[in-house]
This record gives sequence, structure tokens and C-alpha cells, in this order.
Amino acid sequence: MKPLSPLATAWTRSKPPLLRFLDNCLSEFSAETSGQVADYIPELGKADPAHFGISLATLDGHVYEVGDSRVPFTIQSMSKPFVFALALDLLGAGKVEGAIGVEPSGDPFNSIRLNSENHPFNPMVNAGAIACTGLIYDSKGTDAFEQIRLALSRFAGRDLAVDEAVYASESQTGDRNRAIGYLLKTNAVISDNVAGVLDVYFRQCAVLVTARDIAVMAATLANRGINPVTGEQVLSAYAISRTLSVMTSSGMYDYAGEWIYRIGIPAKSGVGGGILAALPARLGLGSYSPKLDKHGNSVRGIKVCEALSSHYDLHMLNRSDDARNAVIADYDIGKSPSRRVRRPQEREILAAHEQEVRIIELVGTLSLSAVDYISRRLAGRMRPQFVIFDLHRVTSTTRAGARLVAEAFEELAALNVTVVLSGVRRASKEWNSLREWTAELKNVRDFYLLDTAIEWAEDQIVYRYGGSIDFHETTELAEQPLLNGLSEEELTDLASLCTIRTYQSGAKILAAGDPADALYFLRSGAVHVTLPDGVRLATLTAGMAFGEMALLEQTRAADVFADMAATACEVPLKDFERFRKQHPRASECIMRNLAQLLADRLIVANAKVDILTST
Repeated sequence: MKPLSPLATAWTRSKPPLLRFLDNCLSEFSAETSGQVADYIPELGKADPAHFGISLATLDGHVYEVGDSRVPFTIQSMSKPFVFALALDLLGAGKVEGAIGVEPSGDPFNSIRLNSENHPFNPMVNAGAIACTGLIYDSKGTDAFEQIRLALSRFAGRDLAVDEAVYASESQTGDRNRAIGYLLKTNAVISDNVAGVLDVYFRQCAVLVTARDIAVMAATLANRGINPVTGEQVLSAYAISRTLSVMTSSGMYDYAGEWIYRIGIPAKSGVGGGILAALPARLGLGSYSPKLDKHGNSVRGIKVCEALSSHYDLHMLNRSDDARNAVIADYDIGKSPSRRVRRPQEREILAAHEQEVRIIELVGTLSLSAVDYISRRLAGRMRPQFVIFDLHRVTSTTRAGARLVAEAFEELAALNVTVVLSGVRRASKEWNSLREWTAELKNVRDFYLLDTAIEWAEDQIVYRYGGSIDFHETTELAEQPLLNGLSEEELTDLASLCTIRTYQSGAKILAAGDPADALYFLRSGAVHVTLPDGVRLATLTAGMAFGEMALLEQTRAADVFADMAATACEVPLKDFERFRKQHPRASECIMRNLAQLLADRLIVANAKVDILTST
């Protein structure tokens, strides 16, 4: 086997930039030895202070890991946001929000103090977390912990277990939490069974995770509750957004203000040495290093988060998305018509009314600002009869964006403008998001393929302006553009070589890779030409030729299917070549016509490229 060149070897060993960044963080911050391992829970004091692991999960499901990213440790207070989100979904926002506040306390995480209404300040401090667990316990009883464990496992994308030694140690030394529990009972925040509630709380804090696990859990929060590795919708988007809100204001306890000011990423720490950070719509970060600062946060973990935020400018309030980037192309059918080959009468009508069909191709996220910009851009030109929004490059739609879309469509309906959506499958999340707000509108049509949508809109224009599209009409050879200029005698001689073929709807007439041994003149019906990968090149109706590339190529480059019952004149290539030799003038006309047809197709293709590169 030939050895790899130095460059090829370097290529195979290269690392993505984010992984190199995490490697650098691991190397640089491993030298940081300040802080103390938590020992108020004796079992936590046994952690190896040298352990240091970092993991970052992207929203497409890729997970980066460096250092001790697979070393297990207990989740501790990092369980709080997930249990709060679970309570919101299990019990309803009204019940949970009626018992637990959402204001920062400014106190340490284990403060024995309630707010002015005798409720916990927020679910990120121990009082709020115990109340949250208590609400679930009231509802689920002895099944409460299993509900919590399963939810945490779904966030992590794998089954999580409990560290029984830490659970026992935590239970034996948890008098401060017992005091909080009885304070909550005294104020009717939790039920009578304080011991049962605290047993569930101690167990949830003793669930074992790794840096990789908490990165995936954080990415699930950042991804509106969808685990990017498993694809599961773990909890509702409502519960996730409210959880991230409280993490932003209170996740880092009495360091929360400094944290959000300097780092700007919703986060939660645990005294076991973990920190998770969830940057909405971007990523999830997890780190593990057991030495803590005076606030109870991992010293090295804080440094990793600071470095990530500053190096890549990730502060959540420093977003620079430009709504104008949502439009990748904006044109009418005069600049880029459908791939349907039209008859002269149809072409004339469409040329006279090309501005009646507007196509806007969109990209990225349909947010409120993006939809607002699109609606203003649409109103900046003359009113079309049809506007096609192509969504195949749209990655997501926010609820605000979907609602504004519906309101814009309502206005278009009032102005007798038909909206056509393309590029979105009916089974997709984007479709469901849009239909939640647009299902009652009568002016909305949809086609998956953009070309099909344009073709349908063109047909409506033809019909509205007195044209007709009769697929069953039978045409003669004299109407074929490829045969334009042939005399009556030449057409008669060519007709004598034809065999009439009949095809049922859906029939495969030609296949890519087959010998190119005949050409066809469509007499009635319609066919479409498709590349092997499914891309439709053209739709042809009666009066058009297909298979004509046999004049230039020896094998078929595309498939041809009948869109409906169709008939065609088949001329074997060897007979056609003999006809050209017998009629040199006709041969010259045919090749000139073929060159013109190919030039017209190239002009259309170049026009689309110009549209995409100039918008």
C-alpha cells in the first residue's frame, strides 16, 4: 500500500476548530488549582481534584469531548432546571408558578429563606427545587423519583443511574435541606410527607452523569426540548423557554448577575463539579472539575465558559442576525419560468403577464423580523396574482414568525392574492408550525417542488387570460419546434418513418443509461424528463420532442415518464439519419432548431444562477 503524503497524513489527523479550542482550554486551565472540593457531603469530598473534562454538543447532534468527559459524577443542583421543566409539563404552569417564584434571591443556594409571599424565590435554589420535587411527589407519590430519573435520562439520551453512596451520604447530612422542607410545609408549599419529598430530592441530586451527558442535556434545552442526538422531543417548548429564563436570572445563584453580564449564556452549576450552559439555537456545553469557588461553582468550568463566550462572542444578547438575509432570491416568471415547455400561445400570455407570479425563495429561520421584512419587500412592488414562497432552505420557524406569516397571508387573501408554499413536506415540523396559524385560510396552496408550484401558477395565468391547455389535443409534426422550417414534402417523408406509441400514465418511456436509438415527437398528453437523482428537468406537452439528444449522445442521460396517457411518434435513429442524408436542407434546419432549443434552455438556467447570485 502506497504511504500517505505528509499533507494527506496531516489531513487525516486534523481536528475541527471547536475541538482544537476545547483541547486548548483543557491544556490551559488544567494548570488552575485554586478552589476546594465540596466536603459538606462527605462522599463528594472523595472526588479526584485532578479530574477535568469538557464536552460540547451541537444542535445537529455532534458531540465534542476532551479530557475526562466520560468520568461519572453526581448531577446535584444541575438537576434543578430539568425537574422544573418536568413539573411545568406534568402539572401545568399555573400550579407550579403558583407555588414557586421566578425572581433572583441574591442569597446562597441553600439559604433558609422564602419571599414575601412565603414561597421559594425561584426553582434554582434549594427551597424552590425541593418545592418542585414536592409538587411532583404530591402528584406521582412513590413513582415520583422514577418519573424524574426517566426525564433526566431522556435529556441525556441514555439511561442514568443513582450513586447510592452519595445518596446515603447526602441523606445523612441533609439537615439544612430538612429545615427548608419543614419551612415549606409550614407555609403549605409542600404536603405533609416531608421525609418522602426529601428522599426523592436526595436521590435526584445523586443521579450519575458525565460531562458528555450534561452537554447533550444542555443542547436539548438549547434545541427547544428536542434531544439533538436521539431526535426525541423530551419536553414542551413552553417548559424549556421558561426554564432557560430562570437559568438566565438565577442559575448561578449569587453569582448570577455577574455571570449573565460577563458570559451571557444560561447556565447551571452543581457542587459535584459540573457546569452546563445552554445557548439557545446554538449549542450545549458541559464541563466537570470538582474544585469549587466561594459561590459553589467549578473554578475550571467557569473559565471554560468565559473562554468560549469571549473567544466566539457568544453572549446571547449580542446577536447580529440580519432579517434581510432571509431572502435568497426574489423574481417573477419572466426571469425564471417553470421547466414546462410551453406552446407559442401559452408563451405569449405568460410573457404579457410575467409579473403576475412572484417567487420569493427563503433561507434560515422564519423569525418575526424576517417575516416582517419579507412582507414589506413583497409590498414594495406591484401586486401579483400569485406569490410563491419557497421554503426548502428554511431550517426553522418561530411561533412569532408563523403567526406573522398567517397575518400576512390574511392580508394577501383580502387583496385576492393566492399564496403558494413550496419546499416543505406536510409531515414536517415546519409544516405543522405554519398550519397551526394558517389552516383556516382559503388562499393558500402547497406543492413540495418549486417547479411544480411555478408551473401550476403559470397554468392559472394562462386560463385567466383566455388561453387553454388541452393535454388531449392531438398535434401534428408541423407544430414541432424541432421541425420548424421543413417543407410539406419533407414532413410527409418524415411521417412515413414514424410509429405511433401509446403510454399509460406513470409509464417509464426512456431510462437513463439506455442506448439513444430513437427520438420522439409528442402528439398528445404530457411527459416529464427527470435525472436519475429525481431532479425534474422539464415537463413537455403535445407538440414537443423528447429523446432528441440522441442526435448528439449515444446513451440516455435522463429518464422520461408519462404524466398522463400520452401518444408519441417514434422515429428510429438509423431511419432519421437516412432521412437527413436524403434531405440535407431539412437536416440543416433540424440541427439549427436543436441548437436554438439548447440555447434557450441554457439562457433559462443562467438566468436562475444570476437570480441566486445577485439577490
